[in-house]
Amino acid sequence: MKKRSTILLLLCALLVGCQQKNPLVYNVNKSDELREYESESAQESLFAESLAQKESMEAEESIAAEQAAVWTKKLPQKTATRVKGIYLTAATAGSSRMTDILTHMDETELNAVVIDILGDTGHIEYAMSSPLIDEIGAAEGTIQDLPALMSTLKAHGIYTIARIVTFRDPYLATVKPEWMNHTKDGAVFEDSSGMAWVDPYNRDAWEYKVEVAEQCADAGFDEIQFDYVRFCTERGMNEVVYSEEETAGMDKTDIITEFVRFASDRLAAKNVFMSTDVFGTIIGSYVDTVSVGQDYSAMAGAVDYMCPMIYPSHYGNGNFGLDVPDLEPYKAILGACNASKKDLALEHTEGVHQAIVRPWLQGFTASWLKSFQHYGREQIREEIQAVYDAGYDEWILWNASNEYDWTAFLSKKEAAEEDQALEAKRQMELAAAQSARQTAEESESASRAAALESIAQSREAEEAQETAAASQEN
Repeated sequence: MKKRSTILLLLCALLVGCQQKNPLVYNVNKSDELREYESESAQESLFAESLAQKESMEAEESIAAEQAAVWTKKLPQKTATRVKGIYLTAATAGSSRMTDILTHMDETELNAVVIDILGDTGHIEYAMSSPLIDEIGAAEGTIQDLPALMSTLKAHGIYTIARIVTFRDPYLATVKPEWMNHTKDGAVFEDSSGMAWVDPYNRDAWEYKVEVAEQCADAGFDEIQFDYVRFCTERGMNEVVYSEEETAGMDKTDIITEFVRFASDRLAAKNVFMSTDVFGTIIGSYVDTVSVGQDYSAMAGAVDYMCPMIYPSHYGNGNFGLDVPDLEPYKAILGACNASKKDLALEHTEGVHQAIVRPWLQGFTASWLKSFQHYGREQIREEIQAVYDAGYDEWILWNASNEYDWTAFLSKKEAAEEDQALEAKRQMELAAAQSARQTAEESESASRAAALESIAQSREAEEAQETAAASQEN
């Protein structure tokens, strides 16, 4: 019995010993060579870990740099206005004519004006100041009291757009000739009208133009519109030279797009909308695009509004399949707007900004053409209807002397009724398109099912023939 108890005590002691958490430690006498080897291995391991961390950080920085390199349009944080507008010179805007114009605008659908601020002569049309603007000295007082004008326009509910002529500037050539286009012999280039053009690669000139735009934003304009954002296209331009150092590998479309993005960033910071005027002929035309430097889809990604100048009189005979586009304003405008939609749709990416298209329409008679017609109410309403039928909603009318046929514009009540009818029409067209698409999908599905059934029947027939042939052989 005592022996059995002793054995049990030994077993318990053994079990308790097995439950100890501390592992057995063996003291090993390591040689100097082993210790050196282990130290080198530890250092190599730490180096490899450090190298991996560095590569990971560099990869993350590279991804961040690539993302930063992709320019993104900054959007103004304000409500947009559906514009139905007209163009006004500074002389008109600063004169007593505005009383009559505002009366007509109050009675019609018109709700916006585009006013020359930095016009075709290169002069700024009201008093503004900054160190650079003062240095240039282009400010004049054509509009003597801009704050009063802006207050009046706002009181009438008018959306205001400041027009800034960008790369054609004859006045700037007199004070900053180094900013202008130059021919091979160093002379300032002038077009056939004696107008000098700014070198689009000159970023000092960019700063000047954008500072003027920022001043307009501070003065209360709702939108800044850049015109002549392009290269001159006259034959003499083949004598103009740009150094490789200046162009830095950028072609015409690259630099024009770069300027538009530069201006867009600055004006978005002012919380003001931005638009650009472009040639209507660049739409769908590679030749015209590279000639003037206006890439339609690229510029549409950098502005809030694209304003293609699609005057029927400016299209050559045969365009859009029309013998004389000026004589068929509806078809000419519809053709241009549809071309715009197609061009932008080809470059559209989901989630990426693309500007609203607001075309310039013809509000003048092109009497210089061999075949032309008077543009009055009928022709202007045809143009506007074409804009709507193409799926666009906004437009601006151009008449250089500001002599508009006011009967061409609907009353506010008529415009509201037209809007309702247009919305109903578009809803019907959308429903019809969806129905047609569904019918096509169903037809395609039925055709696919019929084809599969035919294949299955053919296989069954082949198997039956093979079975019959095998039975005959047996």
